[in-house]
Order: sequence, then structure tokens, then C-alpha cells
Amino acid sequence: MEKQIDREIRATFWNAFHSSPVVMMRLNEAAGHAEPMTAQLDKEAHHAIWFFAKRGNRIARGGKAMGQVATLRHDVFASLSGTLVEETDSAVRTKHWSHAVEAWFPNGKDDPNVVMLRFDIDDAEVWTAHIGVKGAFNLLTGRPIDPAKAGDHVLGAV
Repeated sequence: MEKQIDREIRATFWNAFHSSPVVMMRLNEAAGHAEPMTAQLDKEAHHAIWFFAKRGNRIARGGKAMGQVATLRHDVFASLSGTLVEETDSAVRTKHWSHAVEAWFPNGKDDPNVVMLRFDIDDAEVWTAHIGVKGAFNLLTGRPIDPAKAGDHVLGAV
């Protein structure tokens, strides 16, 4: 595992991801595109994220995977790598079940065709963007942007 990402950048990532918990997931060995999945987040567990999916879903079999995050405000981007496994703890399944999840899976949390997946995150690459007013002006006018002032880019454990 890589070094721990700076505490401030780590907090920025998780706060932004919590506000916009959609990640494009793909199994490394799969032939096909990534698909959008709504992540179920736990503020006490920065090592994993969870998803509900139909058993026949292309990522449901699990394995090494990558997830791509672009937050709602487009100020945080991340590439997550890790392993997808079936979550077998019924307490975790119950904890993350919600009305929003039930809207996708109307037969309820005990439906045998619904699987809960846990994405154990091995490492991540995170970019933050904070170009400010001057940077926005430069974007509008075509003037150069100083990359050192445009944001942060780090690799490590989130």
C-alpha cells in the first residue's frame, strides 16, 4: 500500500465524495465499460465503499477493480483501485439499506437477486481543483494557468 494521503486532501476527498457518491466501476479483467454505481459510504470506514447490485450485474462476480470518481462540483477527482467482494455481514446490509436503494430493488433487502458488494480500497490517486477567481478568469481569456496553483495531486491510501 502506498503512503497515507495528506489528512486535509483525504478529508476533502471523502467530504466531496459523500456529497456526490457516484463512482464508475469496472472489473480489471472484464471486457467492457465501467458503469455508474451509487456508493454506500460509512464515515468510520475509509478503507471501503459498498454497492447494491443485481446478481447478474457485470461487477457482481467481484475481483480486482477500479473506480473513477468525479464529484458534483468537479473539484475533486479520484481513481480508486482495490478488490470487490460480496458483503456477507447482514448488519452492514441493513445499515446501508434505504428508501433510495429500495427504489432500485423493490423486492427488499432480502431479495436473493440483490447482492451487496464491498470495494476494499487498496490505494487511490486524488486530484483536487481550486483554481479560484484568477484561474477562472485565465480559463475564460486563454491565459496560462500555473499548475502549482491549480490544485493538488497525490497518490496513496484514502
